[in-house]
Amino acid sequence: MLQANMVDADPGSVYVSVSDTGRGISPEAKNLIFERLYQDPDSVDNNRSGLGLGLFICKEIVRLHDGKIWVSSEPGQGSTFTFTLPVYSLAKLLTPVITDQEQLRPAFVLVRVELLPQSNPPGGHWKEVWQQCLEVVRRCVYLDKDLVLPPMGTAGSSETFFIVASTDLQRSGIMTKRIREQLERVEHLREKCTVEIATLPIQLPAHSADESLEHQVQGVADRVTQMILRSMERKQLFALKNAKQSN
Repeated sequence: MLQANMVDADPGSVYVSVSDTGRGISPEAKNLIFERLYQDPDSVDNNRSGLGLGLFICKEIVRLHDGKIWVSSEPGQGSTFTFTLPVYSLAKLLTPVITDQEQLRPAFVLVRVELLPQSNPPGGHWKEVWQQCLEVVRRCVYLDKDLVLPPMGTAGSSETFFIVASTDLQRSGIMTKRIREQLERVEHLREKCTVEIATLPIQLPAHSADESLEHQVQGVADRVTQMILRSMERKQLFALKNAKQSN
């Protein structure tokens, strides 16, 4: 049985549980089953074999996502494996980069970096190419003032990266120039795709003097989300239009 829920005591995480009705796990084994190469001799029969890596890999994946994993089990009564994952919060990610001395920075822009492959579907090792470009983009920003948002699924074959930068439209040209110059150094990039970079000012929502900084940051996060959704919707419509024309 699979369950996912939120817990009032930990609103920043989602809890996912997987339960079975198997033979259960002994108290001694519960402390060891997440260790690399460990196999519980009482839980493996003659028809099964393994390396003892499955739960170790699960633990590492969860750890890399800043989560936790554990098991509840009694011999003869099955087991329940539970892991947590942090709930994605754009406001939480933005707070350290768009605030300074307990107030919002004066200006922000949203930078869109789009990789348009030369062929559809993209040829060659396209995933490796755009991942390399993403790492280049991440090295071109100021970590204390700019945020490269996590990559998201996109319509069509192109890849789009978004950056929230704590600067104004005029000064953002320095960043976009740096990104373009560094991307041009990626080996064989011009053979694989073209690069389009656009910058849009983020209009700060109106707020009252007594509004908390948390609510102000959330307002910026909501505005950024709206801008990204509109951008992705236009991209999807463009992809559908091209698909119809090609047919």
